[in-house]
Amino acid sequence: MLSTASIFDAFRAEIDDHNDRRERLIKASRDITNISKKTIFLLHRIALSPPRDGDAESPEVSASKKGRANLVQVRDMYAKLKDDIAGDRFWRYEGQVSPGLQEYIEALSFAHFLEHGTLITSEDVQRTLLGDDGQPASRLIFPLTVSDYLLGISDLTGELMRYAISSLSQRGGRTKAMSTLAFVRMCKGDFDGFTPQIRNLSKKQSVTTQSMKKIEDAVYAIVVRTSEYDLPPDLLDDLVAQITSGNSDRKRRRDVSDDGDRENEMNVD
Repeated sequence: MLSTASIFDAFRAEIDDHNDRRERLIKASRDITNISKKTIFLLHRIALSPPRDGDAESPEVSASKKGRANLVQVRDMYAKLKDDIAGDRFWRYEGQVSPGLQEYIEALSFAHFLEHGTLITSEDVQRTLLGDDGQPASRLIFPLTVSDYLLGISDLTGELMRYAISSLSQRGGRTKAMSTLAFVRMCKGDFDGFTPQIRNLSKKQSVTTQSMKKIEDAVYAIVVRTSEYDLPPDLLDDLVAQITSGNSDRKRRRDVSDDGDRENEMNVD
């Protein structure tokens, strides 16, 4: 018969093991979030860079390949944590895993969109979470839930808004912005039906709506300002670049002026 002390020693060991595992997962989730955010910045920087003569692939495809290569380290991190989230343990610690996983899905889906112009499927995301041997389901590091997939994809629309608006200042940017807007509208419409079932999705859909409206406003302004010109597409792209760069310069001047006014007010006080 076990003594009371030995029973409580077993309880203490189990609690200590739980706390240690939880801390490892929280730290890993933060590291994965940081890697994913840096990958998103990398994707924006390369995808929006002007194409160079002699390049065999577009900036978007190049960005996607480099982004995916950068995200391999995320899979390696999850592989090292496999014992901590194996079997039923995953569901116990899902709250610690989800934040980093959703950020990873956002980065991965952005890379996929840049290369293919389509939505990455949950199956494709799940395939990136295979063990080192790359074998199917029995070798999965952990299962991808519908909730994490949808919440991660919903975050993608904010990056697409930045990409679409930034693209307007480049040749072919109008076409990119229009196709990106159509994609964001599709995501908004399709995901609305899941909001009653997925916790926090309604909040993210509100952000998606804001992102969609920002793209619409930018595209609408460009369409209105260029509608009076009967020009070839290349010349229209140059005109749009001048308009958008002029707007950016004016905004920077306003920001500088506002900062100067605030500084003068502080000096007067």
